[in-house]
Amino acid sequence: MALSNTQYNILLRRYEAKQLENQHILMERVQAVYQEIPRLAEIDQIISSLSIQQAKKLIDGNDAALTELRSQLGELICEKKKLLASHGYPNDYFEPPYGCPDCQDTGYIGNQKCHCFRQAAIDLVYTQSNIRQILDIENFQHFSFDYYSEDQLNPATGLSSLATAQNAVHTCLEFVKTFDSEFRNLFFYGDTGIGKTYLSNCVAKELLDSGHSVIYFTASSLFHILEKNTFGREQHSSGDYQNIFECDLLIIDDLGTELSNSFTVSQFFLCLNERILRRKSTIISTNLALGQLAEIYSERTFSRISSSYTMMKLFGNDIRIQKKLQRQSCQDL
Repeated sequence: MALSNTQYNILLRRYEAKQLENQHILMERVQAVYQEIPRLAEIDQIISSLSIQQAKKLIDGNDAALTELRSQLGELICEKKKLLASHGYPNDYFEPPYGCPDCQDTGYIGNQKCHCFRQAAIDLVYTQSNIRQILDIENFQHFSFDYYSEDQLNPATGLSSLATAQNAVHTCLEFVKTFDSEFRNLFFYGDTGIGKTYLSNCVAKELLDSGHSVIYFTASSLFHILEKNTFGREQHSSGDYQNIFECDLLIIDDLGTELSNSFTVSQFFLCLNERILRRKSTIISTNLALGQLAEIYSERTFSRISSSYTMMKLFGNDIRIQKKLQRQSCQDL
């Protein structure tokens, strides 16, 4: 990930702050539990004393000291766990509340950057730090089929709006489940406000939580990055550009809202084709009809998408309008 020294230091300070926060939380927990269960404080003091005593014995050549220590510590730790459980505390209550257990909030596993560090760098570089807040709301757990009708039918498939949405959610869940074993891409199209972006966010949430790198762009933001790399002179634009092709999942939202020209058309094909060659998954959402897609971005691009993407057309009433009407109805009551 191409980071300037300033950006890198920003991330390191964030990790340091998280570690200090963890230590503070842990100290508060220990003090509170010691007051509630004094025997726990005694056990920890005994464990500390035993460790020192047995270490001295080992230095003096007593090879049995380690076996003896393990036996004594095992009994004390077992008692400690029982005491915590009897008072309603989990076994790991005296462990720091790591945001990332894999690297224990250091940002590194050995000498390698942790997946959480790579995603933090992506969020910083592409100013998508608010993505986590959005995904706390827009995820599979909060997805509702209540806004899709059983009466509205797609004459081409014979499926209702509800059945179509159910199929789309099933496809997205399979996409997540097989992400590491099968190379797939998703293409959502249909009218405004029918859940295309929401579904993209649902997938992003699952993959971020499982340690994958995700970059989200509106189409206009993506083409701005591509343009900056081609014509700009920013020091780190080349690295930022490469991240588009290297991230595990690229989400391109609202395709067709950008100012289209020969540059965007050629760069769009390059972006899609390169990610396909690298077997890096992409999700695209657009309000464009398929005919418009071919007309704006060329038959070649349309052919690449239709052959390499699972294409899903969502339809129904605008969910945003439905929610607004519901809020107004509640206020009138």
